[in-house]
Amino acid sequence: MTTIGKYRHLSRCAIPGGQFVILAIDHRANLRAALDKHAPQPISDAEFAAFKQQVIGALAGDASGVLTDPDFGITAGIMSGAIAPGQGLLAPVEVTNYDVHPSQREVEFIPNWSVSHIQRVGGDGVKLLLYYHPDAGNAEKQRGIVRRLVDECAADDIPFFLEPIPYSLDPAQPLRNADLLRITVEMARLFSEMGVDVLKLQFPVDAAQSRDESEWRAACQQVSAACSVPWVLLSAGVDFDTFALQTRIACESGASGVIVGRAVWNEAVTLQGVERAAFLATTGRERVRHLRAICEDSARDWRTLVT
Repeated sequence: MTTIGKYRHLSRCAIPGGQFVILAIDHRANLRAALDKHAPQPISDAEFAAFKQQVIGALAGDASGVLTDPDFGITAGIMSGAIAPGQGLLAPVEVTNYDVHPSQREVEFIPNWSVSHIQRVGGDGVKLLLYYHPDAGNAEKQRGIVRRLVDECAADDIPFFLEPIPYSLDPAQPLRNADLLRITVEMARLFSEMGVDVLKLQFPVDAAQSRDESEWRAACQQVSAACSVPWVLLSAGVDFDTFALQTRIACESGASGVIVGRAVWNEAVTLQGVERAAFLATTGRERVRHLRAICEDSARDWRTLVT
């Protein structure tokens, strides 16, 4: 049984049927580098914030919530009205670093930002991205960080959305699908038992290794069986058509929706001016609506797992 405070926050993050359709644009260094690549000159802080507000303004109306960062997303989004007063709001607590192998990445928290800060600005959820392998030397340390956030979120009565990312211990080799599924199932069981409120998970089959939909469905069913809390699917940079298919199979197999970023808005990074605006207003919006329809039709009501 969840607390009434967490229940209220989670309700704000979901559509009326109890499914999550959350727009993610908490990307920072990697997104800024991509925007710089396609801009005439490196963009300013104001231009970076403006891009995020443009995406949120165009797409959030069809989503149940927004996941964005404190420096370039939250303040401007609230002040501009792009993030509606009653809309679910999730915020990250971590700084992401893609320069080293996941086994060497230390969790770094955003300076002057915390669980309590998220609660005080009206946030509805705390998100932590955590690279995790059960056999890595830092596995116990990573679990300790999760325990700390579970306790801090409980103290502030705000939901904890954990995004555990599995990885290969061999930098030269990607995870094989058998290992990807094994680790994902183990993470789903472990972290839900530890008190995480919602798990944000990658699809448990690498589409580059297999397009067998029966394998996809069986894998998602295993994740759902292992997970005692709601789980949602992240897009992990796949193309939209692949993600839409993954979403349908995951939701039919027990997922409670999506937290989706690049799969819906990635092409906007390469565009400028009226072309960017037109893409977001048409293709981007249609994609969010399509995913919402899948979730409304097939995803599991999160309330069935916490009440």
